[in-house]
Amino acid sequence: MATQCVTKVELTISCENLLDMDVGSKSDPLCVLHMHTSGNQWFEVDRTERVKNCLCPKFAKKFVIDYHFEVVQKLRFSLYDIDNKTIDLSDDDFLGELECTLGQIVSSGKLTRPLLKNKRPAGKGTITISAEEIKDNRVVNFEAEARKLDKKDFFGKSDPYLEFYRQMETGWQLAHRTEVVKNNLNPTWRPFRIPLQSLCGGDMEKPIKVECYDYDNDGSHDLIGIFETNMTRLQQATRVSPAEFDCINMKKKQKKKNYKNSGVVSVKFCQVVKEYTFLDYIMGGCQLNFTVGVDFTGSNGDPRSPDSLHYISPNGVNEYLSAIWSVGLVIQDYDSDKLFPAFGFGAQIPPHWQVSHEFPLNFNPSNPFCSGVEGLVEAYRMCLPQVKLYGPTNFAPIIRHMSQFAQQALQQNTASQYFVLLIITDGVITDMDHTRAAIVAASHLPMSIIIVGVGGADFTDMEILDGDDGRLRSPSGEPAIRDIVQFVPYRKFQNAPREALAQCVLAELPEQLVSYFRLKKLQPPSDPKPS
Repeated sequence: MATQCVTKVELTISCENLLDMDVGSKSDPLCVLHMHTSGNQWFEVDRTERVKNCLCPKFAKKFVIDYHFEVVQKLRFSLYDIDNKTIDLSDDDFLGELECTLGQIVSSGKLTRPLLKNKRPAGKGTITISAEEIKDNRVVNFEAEARKLDKKDFFGKSDPYLEFYRQMETGWQLAHRTEVVKNNLNPTWRPFRIPLQSLCGGDMEKPIKVECYDYDNDGSHDLIGIFETNMTRLQQATRVSPAEFDCINMKKKQKKKNYKNSGVVSVKFCQVVKEYTFLDYIMGGCQLNFTVGVDFTGSNGDPRSPDSLHYISPNGVNEYLSAIWSVGLVIQDYDSDKLFPAFGFGAQIPPHWQVSHEFPLNFNPSNPFCSGVEGLVEAYRMCLPQVKLYGPTNFAPIIRHMSQFAQQALQQNTASQYFVLLIITDGVITDMDHTRAAIVAASHLPMSIIIVGVGGADFTDMEILDGDDGRLRSPSGEPAIRDIVQFVPYRKFQNAPREALAQCVLAELPEQLVSYFRLKKLQPPSDPKPS
């Protein structure tokens, strides 16, 4: 239920002695985390950044997962050498994996294990996973620049980046890595944020180490200099009087008599803010508004024929109904009125048999609402024999329809409503350009789109819309400001329990909701707990 509070656990990953798959350079590793669902399925939770030319990577991106004490949560950490831009990992070299449970990691605090490939050791490769419960939901917003950094490159200037380290009992742990600013000894980095817990465990006096490096493509990054500080000092920074630190390179200091520094890092802004979670928003009064769009195009096949995707079997099911049930049952807990608008697209509808791309399943435009998941199922069953399946498969009208409601909610300037559109479809989109434009426009609104693909069609287009592998762009080149589409092929879950599909379909929704309200700097309508 919505009120169940779960512990969040942050996992930090590093590896040693990875297999070297690249000729002439080192592997470019990335770690992918999969979680096992009850239906014997693995679904991807997240992936780290790719570290170029490095066999002993320390990944800056951390995995944050919900820890359910009462469930065995099986995890799989897989390492790949990434040599291309595609999201698909099947064309990348596999460097080994570790399967274990979250319980094992949590109980050891820090777990180091050999990586396996086909159940045998992957060379001498090991993975180390450190776990920590997230008790502190504050983050630190930083703005930083540097000046007069040492020139490290023979041709051209340095390419500087910063790494922030937290002091642990076992040494220093990487908390954040900034982007690289190319060819600049006086760089300004983009604003960045670091969870307070990852940076100093919430202790404002605890030492923080910052290392400044010159980035090299071959992985042999040169140290420019290091300084140590703490949050108390950093928080004194203002744009008028920044907190300034000498970058010291000990090797250089020992060699040069009148050595002063290797440049100065200047922190212009350092602000600690409370970060709200999905549960904070839900328990603070944010409503999820759930709308369903059903594909009634001809490619589904004649509903009277047993091989049609719309054919309702003697025991009353088909893939459309299963998708509505499994996703609807989870979402309805978060929707107080449990009234769901439901639309069809791609059919000829009575009385004039015009093709419509957004008709209410109950044929009542002024009141397209269905009561609960049962109402949705009932409306779908009643509608099916009354329409003629046709085409084309246009998504844009129903996305724009939903966007109008999200736009009205946006005007209130509160985090009180968020919209979720579930589109169930058998396949290939006809109006790809219009759909891309509609999604990019919707990325500015409080809404997410979940697409469940039924049947065995080629769903390549859907993977493009699910912007996991980089930003989706409209035909005019405008990027989506956030990823709002989640695509799931139903057939992967055919033999899995109902909750497995819902788990995968809704996996990205909490983060999408939180990132939207964070972007708009909106707090929960009522603060659920005192900070």
